[in-house]
Amino acid sequence: MNRGRIDIITDILNVCKEQQNKTRIVYKTNLNFNLTGKYLDLLIKNGLLEREKKKYVITDKGRTFLEKAKEISLQS
Repeated sequence: MNRGRIDIITDILNVCKEQQNKTRIVYKTNLNFNLTGKYLDLLIKNGLLEREKKKYVITDKGRTFLEKAKEISLQS
């Protein structure tokens, strides 16, 4: 079964609750480097992730997104 876009985003945000480099994100989310890069760019652009040096970390906005996504999944 393929994961949807929201599933991939929540996976990345969960991994980035602690600072992670791109390689670690790729392995923990089971994505390839190109796709991971596109999602990381999207999440940074929308303020859900921050890049600090070569590490990625979730923002407060990203944490709020995760909470809302969890609420929605529990209602389904």
